[in-house]
Amino acid sequence: MPLEIKEIVITANVSESAEAEATESGGANSAGENRAEFIADCVEQVLEILSEKNEP
Repeated sequence: MPLEIKEIVITANVSESAEAEATESGGANSAGENRAEFIADCVEQVLEILSEKNEP
């Protein structure tokens, strides 16, 4: 049985202080930030594809 998703709601909270600390500390947090950025890019691309499929 196919599953159809009609709407996806994604929320994110970004803290400027955490971002500033990560750039100051160097490589320790950059891997986590790179992963979060990669995931955000993937989610954006998936949402674009879904919206293109739903256009008449």
